Amino acid sequence: MAIHETKLLRSETVAEGTMAFHFERPAGFAHQAGQNALFTLIDPPQDDSQGPSRPFTIASAPHEADLMIATRMRDTAFKRVLKSAAAGTRLRIEGPAGAMVLHDEVSRPAVFLAGGIGVTPFLSMARHAAAATLAHRIWLFYSNRRPEDAAFLDELSALERANPNLRLIATMAEAQKSSRPWHGETGFIRRELLERHIRDLLAPVYYFAGPPAMTMAMQSMLEGAGISADDMRSEEFYGY
Repeated sequence: MAIHETKLLRSETVAEGTMAFHFERPAGFAHQAGQNALFTLIDPPQDDSQGPSRPFTIASAPHEADLMIATRMRDTAFKRVLKSAAAGTRLRIEGPAGAMVLHDEVSRPAVFLAGGIGVTPFLSMARHAAAATLAHRIWLFYSNRRPEDAAFLDELSALERANPNLRLIATMAEAQKSSRPWHGETGFIRRELLERHIRDLLAPVYYFAGPPAMTMAMQSMLEGAGISADDMRSEEFYGY
């Protein structure tokens, strides 16, 4: 994989405890929607045993001028440095990599199952699908504890309105703890929820991303529904 140098353009809070970071796209860097890259801090002022590099999904779409990543902000050396970094701070990017990309067969629907910040590959794919007017039928099931924790929820709702092939089903596991009203689905992503929205569970290709416990639960649920391993693609998101 190629190694490029980039610089931080800006950062922003996109949900409670979650930030997005926008980087300059290096010359010659091209990725597919849903892929990831390895980001490396150059001479960071602090470090830890995991070193200065971390993999992140590129949440922006391939046609966009900037590269954007989003992450939950844990109290780790890497994220402390990234959070306090000024615009213009330089990093290295190695990539792109990863097979979490949309299948080519447009006759088969795609089902995205996202837990928390695991939504980033699906944000990239949803942006790309809208911009490229892809014919794929897409369902995005997006699970969070509360609306405050749901990064990019408003944008995804807008993408659903703009793309007749995209259906967003957001669900909150702890909606009662929110300070905001919530009138959508509640609980975790589960087979019953899928069955209410998808006529034939065996027809789509399934993609799921989130914390390890969530991805294990999704795999077990899909296996129980008779989904073939060949029709599942997944990515685990760690806190680091």
